[in-house]
Amino acid sequence: MDREQAINLLKKYNKEEFHLRHALTVEQVMRYFAKKNGYDEDFWGLVGLLHDVDYEQFPDEHCKKAPELLAEIGASDELIHAVCSHGYGICSDVKPEHEMEKILFAVDELTGLIWAAAKMRPSKSTKDMEVSSLKKKFKDKKFAAGCSKDTIRQGAEQLGWELNDLFEKTILAMRASEDKIEEELAKIK
Repeated sequence: MDREQAINLLKKYNKEEFHLRHALTVEQVMRYFAKKNGYDEDFWGLVGLLHDVDYEQFPDEHCKKAPELLAEIGASDELIHAVCSHGYGICSDVKPEHEMEKILFAVDELTGLIWAAAKMRPSKSTKDMEVSSLKKKFKDKKFAAGCSKDTIRQGAEQLGWELNDLFEKTILAMRASEDKIEEELAKIK
């Protein structure tokens, strides 16, 4: 399975720009963390890209329908396990075990929160976002209510990271890839 096959599968089951942007964002964030930790960037990126492959069309079967869809492109058991583990305790009983799975669990909701916060900034960007401003948004229960702050906290705990560290690393990952995400989104829409 290569990235082109993954993109085609993603586009087959996802049409909304929001979901495509989220997939590309999580892909790039996962690649960033893989590079920083000496892991396979391509594999981590594919997991990030496809983590919500089933969500748009099958929201009630999220993480349950994914194995069937991923089988269409011959995804490995390792990739399928990783994708299903990001919904642990929410819509899946597959527990994150590998560091990559724990990072995916932690950054999935957080990337949504960071993107929502970035859209509120005059720059509409993560490039000038600071951890302190994200912390204020995180504490506001009404802000980005669709992003589970409990899941973000749980993700940081699973990794043994302070919440501020998770915020900082994820902002840096999104900042580093923001332009690339926009270019990729323009190509696949």
